[in-house]
Amino acid sequence: MDERLRIVDVRLDGDAQALDRRDIQHDRNVAIFDLLEENHFEPTDGTLGPFTLHLRVAENRMVFDVRDEADAPMTEFTLPGTVFRSIIRDYFVVCESYYEAIKTATPSKIQAIDMGRRGLHNEGAELMRERLAPHVNIDLDTSRRLFTLICVLHLR
Repeated sequence: MDERLRIVDVRLDGDAQALDRRDIQHDRNVAIFDLLEENHFEPTDGTLGPFTLHLRVAENRMVFDVRDEADAPMTEFTLPGTVFRSIIRDYFVVCESYYEAIKTATPSKIQAIDMGRRGLHNEGAELMRERLAPHVNIDLDTSRRLFTLICVLHLR
């Protein structure tokens, strides 16, 4: 793994840090841990890292503030939130169903809901990867983890 093409730190908008829901905190923490363990983040302009990534939502846009390892600004790009609104909404609905199901539902029901949840997550990750392509090349696992973090940021 080329250390110059990876994220070594990720920071979320302050609102995302103050979540009270344990399940969402867990998803956020796992996504951050997994992202930092293994990722591919290659800006299309040839800039080399390693990178610190600040993520936030501002004026219905997802802001990717890319910085160097010392946290000095390098580049910033945004994605329109409206592109992701529907899939994030659907993903939250399925996640709520999943969290409720794991309390009382049969294993087959939980598995069916989880398959739907994973399908929506994959769809969101592919959309994220496609929309980020003009700015940065990322692999599918990196895209999945970033999609999770963007979902967390939309929980205000």
